[in-house]
Amino acid sequence: MSDPGSLDELAEYVLTGCRGVNMTEVQSQWRGPTVRRMLVGAQLRRLRTDMGLSREEAGEAIRASEWKIHRLENGQVGFKERDIIDLLRLYGVTEPDEVAALVVLAREANTPGWWQHYGDVLPQWFRTYVDLESAANLIRTYEGQFIPGLLQTDDYMRAVIHDHLESSEEMGRRVRLRLARQTLLTREHPPRLWAVVDEAALRRPIGGREVMRGQVERLLDATKLPNVTLQILPFAAGAHSAMVGAFSILRFADRELPDVVYLEHLTNAIYLDKRDEVERYLDVMELLCVQSEPPAKTVELLDRILNQL
Repeated sequence: MSDPGSLDELAEYVLTGCRGVNMTEVQSQWRGPTVRRMLVGAQLRRLRTDMGLSREEAGEAIRASEWKIHRLENGQVGFKERDIIDLLRLYGVTEPDEVAALVVLAREANTPGWWQHYGDVLPQWFRTYVDLESAANLIRTYEGQFIPGLLQTDDYMRAVIHDHLESSEEMGRRVRLRLARQTLLTREHPPRLWAVVDEAALRRPIGGREVMRGQVERLLDATKLPNVTLQILPFAAGAHSAMVGAFSILRFADRELPDVVYLEHLTNAIYLDKRDEVERYLDVMELLCVQSEPPAKTVELLDRILNQL
């Protein structure tokens, strides 16, 4: 398959290329607290439904509300070891090794992620995304106004965030955080990144001509990475279904985890994982890829823009 056309096809392409490698084990070292909470919650939900119990009945076992069980099962809160043990007993899980494994995972889920050193410049609502991004094995993203964060240069980052910060120290920490995120593209067994970037993001002179030249050169370098696919959506494509804003779709090697759509706002973010909502964004992404220039033309288009700069 030379040019995967859908998320499912690309996922198969990624997994085929990694034949003989246990991707779940490989990705486990990159799981942050959010992903570990989601894994524990998914297992608890599966055990509860297998027993035919309601959330209300599960809540009574740990002296909690139905709403707390909902939040636990969706990985939205941390776990108390006593609650895990009581729920497992209710669900008929008594094998010591099985109980111990889930308790350890729950304990790890309460440990801060690698980004904890940047907690002062990392909003609470974005920490979830950093964890999900680190654990994903497939990231698809559409950007209409900016270069995707994983592909930005240092100078471009500084130009983007310059007007929003109070001090150069804070700016420097934000830049270092983003550079740390970028290392996932070149680590061992990196995720596959498939990015669609609107031509507008390439034409807008953020930081000036020299900054944009460096940024376009960075994109040219990125196209040489075997795990990066970059497409450009030209002005000529006209109106399209993603004009309302940027979004990302993340897929994980852990089969327990659903695909997640990430939508960012000025002061918050939305995470969607219901299948019908995810499918809608998958459809939009497919349309964007069809409307964009094919990946084989990306270098030619970037060279043209670079010459004009």
